[in-house]
Amino acid sequence: MNKLIEVKNLRKWFQVGKGLSGKREVLRAVDDISFFINRKEVLGLVGESGCGKTTCGKMLLRIIDPTSGSIFFDNEEITHLNKSEMRPFRRRMMIIYQDPYGSLDPRMRIGEAISEPLAVHNIGTPKEREERVIQLMEKVGLSADQINRYPHEFSGGQRQRIGIARALATNPEFIVADESVSALDVSIQAQIINLLKELQKEFGLTLLFVAHDLSVVKHISDRVAVMYLGKIVEMGEKKYLFRDPKHPYTQALLSAIPIPDPKQRKQQEIIMGDVPSPINPPKGCRFHTRCPEVSDICKLEEPPLIEIKPNYFVVCHKVS
Repeated sequence: MNKLIEVKNLRKWFQVGKGLSGKREVLRAVDDISFFINRKEVLGLVGESGCGKTTCGKMLLRIIDPTSGSIFFDNEEITHLNKSEMRPFRRRMMIIYQDPYGSLDPRMRIGEAISEPLAVHNIGTPKEREERVIQLMEKVGLSADQINRYPHEFSGGQRQRIGIARALATNPEFIVADESVSALDVSIQAQIINLLKELQKEFGLTLLFVAHDLSVVKHISDRVAVMYLGKIVEMGEKKYLFRDPKHPYTQALLSAIPIPDPKQRKQQEIIMGDVPSPINPPKGCRFHTRCPEVSDICKLEEPPLIEIKPNYFVVCHKVS
């Protein structure tokens, strides 16, 4: 298939405060990951809070600059493009933020908020922009007579619909949905997920869906990448990952998904201990301090990326 997004050996290290030694410490938020997203595909990026998912998504959009590695958009490397060179790509890639209220200017009417990307990229006349805004509002389930209202007059689910409409304004090819339903009630989550799924198919969007809830990711994604402490530990087609996960971390995450039938029970695999600090990650496999299947080699050597079937990758010594 035709790749729209590809990243190679991507890293983002942040300089943080001084440690006991007096030297500046480095937080390894994203540490050497590689993956691709095909056109019109949804890649779910999942993992615990602090694993680097959001940082990864923002690097793909060049909201955050990477420390090292390469980012390709439509076969063109955009890693080191400056602000003016990035401008033609900006209208082709958008983001839906986690907090639907925090991402909207409370002083700006929603019609203005949705049309803002059109104005920034000088797309259409004022009349054409207004028509586009009304079209998008109706597309995401809002009424055109709400165009002059302010964000505080809407519910959380409606605000997220506004965020989705704004992300679609420039007719982008690629969207990063950054925990876009995690702040919403469960019933509203389902509505927004179904809306995103419908819009993705209708507009042929390529989507990076960032989440910590595997059950939500399962519903919308074509492929899934599982992150742990700045690394991708397992990645492949959804049907294989959910049916037969190979990495102990993925297995534990899947076992934690609740079953809606109270008559059914399943064995939950408990992950012991806390996530290590990304400032001082463990030597060897980063998951070995919490892994129930740890062996000596896991503590000494970082496992290689193994392709166990076409386009299905695992980072684990037990499958190497």
